[in-house]
Amino acid sequence: MGLLKPNQVLNKAYRQVAIETADFDLFKNALRTLRDNVVDGQREETQKEHLRNFLSETFYKTYYMAPEEDIDLAIRLDKTTKSNIGLLVEVKSTTNKGEMISNDNLNRKALQELLLYYLKERVSKKNNDIKYLIATNIHEFFIFDAHEFERKFYQNKQLRREFQDFVDGRKTSSKTDFFYTEIATTYIEEVKDSLEYTYFNLQDYQHLLDKTDGSTSRKLIELYKIFSDTHLLKLSFQNDSNSLNRGFYTELLHIIGIEERKENNKTVIVRKVVERRDEASLLENTINQLDAEDCLRHVNGSLYGNDYEERLFNVAMELCITWMNRILFLKLLEAQMLKYHNGDVAYKFLSTAKIHDYDDLNTLFFQVLARDMSRRTQSIMHDFAYVPYLNSSLFEVTDLESKTIKINSLSQRTELPVLTSSVLRSKKRNLQVNVLPTLQYLFAFLDAYNFASEGSEEVQEEAKTLINASVLGLIFEKINGHKDGSVFTPGFITMFMCREAITKTVLQKFNDYYGWNCATRTDLYNRIDNIAEANELINNLHICDPAVGSGHFLVSALNELILLKYELGILVDATGKRIRKADYQFAIENDELIVTDAEGNLFAYNTLSAESRRMQETLFKEKRRIIENCLFGVDINPNSVKICRLRLWIELLKNAYYTVESNYTYLETLPNIDINIKCGNSLLHRFALTDSIQTVLRESGISINQYKEAVAKYKNAQGKGEKQDLETLITEIKSKLRTEISRRDVRLVRLNKRRSELANLQAPQLFEPTKKEKKASDKRIADLKKEIAALENIFEEIRSNKIYLGAFEWRIEFPEVLDAEGNFLGFDCIIGNPPYIQLQSMGKSADVLERMGYVTYARTGDIYCLFYELGMNLLSPNGYLCYITSNKWMRAGYGESLRGYFASQTNPIMLVDFAGVKIFDAITVEANILLSQKAANIFNTQACLVQDANGLNHLSDFVQQQSVECNFISSDSWVILSPIEQSIKRKIEAVGTPLKDWDIQINYGIKTGFNDAFIINTEKRDEILANCQTEEERIRTAELIRPI
Repeated sequence: MGLLKPNQVLNKAYRQVAIETADFDLFKNALRTLRDNVVDGQREETQKEHLRNFLSETFYKTYYMAPEEDIDLAIRLDKTTKSNIGLLVEVKSTTNKGEMISNDNLNRKALQELLLYYLKERVSKKNNDIKYLIATNIHEFFIFDAHEFERKFYQNKQLRREFQDFVDGRKTSSKTDFFYTEIATTYIEEVKDSLEYTYFNLQDYQHLLDKTDGSTSRKLIELYKIFSDTHLLKLSFQNDSNSLNRGFYTELLHIIGIEERKENNKTVIVRKVVERRDEASLLENTINQLDAEDCLRHVNGSLYGNDYEERLFNVAMELCITWMNRILFLKLLEAQMLKYHNGDVAYKFLSTAKIHDYDDLNTLFFQVLARDMSRRTQSIMHDFAYVPYLNSSLFEVTDLESKTIKINSLSQRTELPVLTSSVLRSKKRNLQVNVLPTLQYLFAFLDAYNFASEGSEEVQEEAKTLINASVLGLIFEKINGHKDGSVFTPGFITMFMCREAITKTVLQKFNDYYGWNCATRTDLYNRIDNIAEANELINNLHICDPAVGSGHFLVSALNELILLKYELGILVDATGKRIRKADYQFAIENDELIVTDAEGNLFAYNTLSAESRRMQETLFKEKRRIIENCLFGVDINPNSVKICRLRLWIELLKNAYYTVESNYTYLETLPNIDINIKCGNSLLHRFALTDSIQTVLRESGISINQYKEAVAKYKNAQGKGEKQDLETLITEIKSKLRTEISRRDVRLVRLNKRRSELANLQAPQLFEPTKKEKKASDKRIADLKKEIAALENIFEEIRSNKIYLGAFEWRIEFPEVLDAEGNFLGFDCIIGNPPYIQLQSMGKSADVLERMGYVTYARTGDIYCLFYELGMNLLSPNGYLCYITSNKWMRAGYGESLRGYFASQTNPIMLVDFAGVKIFDAITVEANILLSQKAANIFNTQACLVQDANGLNHLSDFVQQQSVECNFISSDSWVILSPIEQSIKRKIEAVGTPLKDWDIQINYGIKTGFNDAFIINTEKRDEILANCQTEEERIRTAELIRPI
């Protein structure tokens, strides 16, 4: 039987959200009232009313809640009867033991009634918004997830047929008792032993309610959250990785000095319009200083824009993002330190008490965080005694800072207006002033949020909104995409893609190495007997996102690899001792790796506990190992690269630990992971991946092992001197390789040959040539000049065209994927969400991409098509690619070459088409996920059509259950059809004539032109109709406004 405890079913990320004391007290008082009011012997209706009052007083006051038809209590999704029912409750009196279900017998009337109500809603009323179903006798609660009813009952076609026959009167009786005894009983009996449900008895909590010492029980906190609308109606919560924290995001933009704006149907982040600019905002302050000190003359302007204003904004924006990255990282570090030391204020350093101005902030960056303890001055040690040294390049002066300004150049003459909707104006804070010094505003704003609640279940006087790493990730993705309107990929998508792609990749790795034929993680778990060797195989995986953005996919991959090791039973500590499943449970929820102990309590680092220290150290070292060895990323946007590195450092920071070598005084330092995340244009490269460089290596005296060694040493280098020396060495190695490979460029070799031949032909001749010889010579000279000019034009464009400045040389940038002879081995897995940009909108840049020779290039197509081809080229044989992109390539004309490429050059494994379901928040692109292998096509793609948002809730289960086998063999449109539909399609194609072969002309319909002038929302329609002067005018106007 699937009996679950409350702490087993609560979302572990939701468990980390703190509860406000006032709300918790209200809940406890309402629970006491329910307990005191319910007495055996009362009428069932009376007890139902007591339960209804309890729910209304706690979480459901703003929802429509009432008995409906035969349902004892139905709670709708909002306060109106128009919304769907989300929660079904069947109530039995405390003494009605005959009809109430029990742990020993679920197949009683209470569950049979719930099944009938569920089928009426789900089948007859097409309600797919049911979240939970509850059977209770006020003391005992049996809570069933609607997904469990979906799997066990709704998907049983025979049950649905019997129910429909019962509803339509085709059974021998139409009475509900007949349904209960003749239908429900049968189908419940079939699944009762596997049917999962949450169970608890309120009588077990009575002693906790009666405590008067002010202590808080974790069990009562769990009960609070089980009853909450967040849980029972499956609402998003503070640290939900799938939704943006709008309040935090908007105010952060305001402090920086930027805002969102809609441009060409994309939401982009831009500089505020002139009338709304604030001189004291970080961006405007930075722009002012850059302009006043003429700093742009020190930077390569072509990298930052086409004119002075654009360059000014982009340079200032990059600086602001660098500074804000540091500040947010420090806020997370401060929160971590406070948590480790039970809130000791001595560990609080990011406040105006310590940081009075921008000079102090600059000091914190470079004289505190950038120096180990032994190199800090006496005054610094006095003021920042508890701020650790982390060896992070985040706190090294960037190249742009050295050429322009650092944060201490900013003016402090003016104050920043406080946002009208600021969190500082809430009742708790009640800020009275309208302006504040920028740093004071920033620190107060950050203090209004909770950066430290991971791994805790608390009741707090003020339950601040939680801002954890995944929430910050969404913020980073939005700010990071300020130029092109990039959108964040929801956490449930990155989790699904990483699980599918990494599972396939790891199975392939083990099967290839051992000659096994494992098809699932369970198969692999049952075969592994050498833990060290298994770890070595996984630690040598190479996973890359070639359009890495803020690093969301790499973070999800990091979590998935650790979870995989745990599930395979090979996760071990530094001594080789296994992390046992009997002692800990690992899970990924809300895009976060969450660890609980054997009792279901969230793991929290305790420096006084040897076991806690062992776990914390294990998690840190595993993360560091995977980040250093396995994860790689490239992005054209330098801000993306900075943010991606930051996100990976934050993941390590979560498990920062005090070292035994320092007697638990100093934190373990962070590795130099910046070398794995690089800036460049992934689609552009001059050196072919297949070219041999053995001659280059031999003649230049460089060995790949020497290159790999330098990179490995850099990742763990301590101090600036060692890092700079290794950086210089690595730069020299790459420079030599580039120079030597360039010298062997077949085009350059041909150019030199042609120049030499031309010089010989134009040199004075000893004997006068005949007319015939001169004619042939003149023709050859003309041909050579033409060919030389064409070749010189190619090299001149490479030198002068700024697009080539960012060309990324995959051939030499990552020595981890080269063998000892320098051959490109490729990555084991390519994953990501490449950009969506129409090639025809890219002008000359598209011409350059066309000359790269991508077979999937179509001028009317999209850049993501080229990323598919690039990704496949970057894979090792049998490697896996997993992208989420627009689904237009499946049917559009421009996707023909891509479809043909997939069919002939790859092995498409899985295709998930989200037709009509909105995945991305800010854009209306219909998306799809493709998982494909670099192998011969076996023409068996598991394809799934997701047409309902409910399919997103448990995407892995949905895809597994709803997939059909499709045989994509050509460049024709890829359409996902059931076996029956495929059969019909084949028959039609056999006898019909394709539309393209009809002798007709097909034209466009009428184009609207400026859509914003013709398409309005409901609010605008109502406003227009309300402004009509007469009823006749209103009717005529209404006829002109049509739904689309």
